[in-house]
Amino acid sequence: MFLDLEKLKELMEFMNVNELCELEIEEEGKRVKLKKFSPEHPIVFPTRTDVLSPGNEPSLEKKDTVEGTIEIKSPMVGTFYRAPSPGAKPFVEVGEDIRPGDVVCIIEAMKLMNEIKAEIGGKIIEILVENGEPVEFGQPLFLVKPF
Repeated sequence: MFLDLEKLKELMEFMNVNELCELEIEEEGKRVKLKKFSPEHPIVFPTRTDVLSPGNEPSLEKKDTVEGTIEIKSPMVGTFYRAPSPGAKPFVEVGEDIRPGDVVCIIEAMKLMNEIKAEIGGKIIEILVENGEPVEFGQPLFLVKPF
């Protein structure tokens, strides 16, 4: 077995002690990802400033977040799509309610379509990216007012 129960418990304890929300490891060519969610603590994806050189920063327009909202951020670099196919109804619209697990968009990365699912429940306040636009890792995609 790739990961025994004791190893899994150790990793969970490591996450708790170090106050981590997410941990991903690869061992023997197999990968495991642990994710902990709490409504009080929104998921924040760190940006990788170590790979950016001065003058080569991505030009992301900085938006002020509306008080009491949470950003759904891109977990990867790719192309943002609001609907499952051209001409199809978008996954979400401004003003719609979402629940954890609802698909909110697709990000195409390396010819693979990756469904992005909500990790919180709430109302979509704003869609921050246009359909077909490239997105960066950690870039805000949606503003959500939690329930």
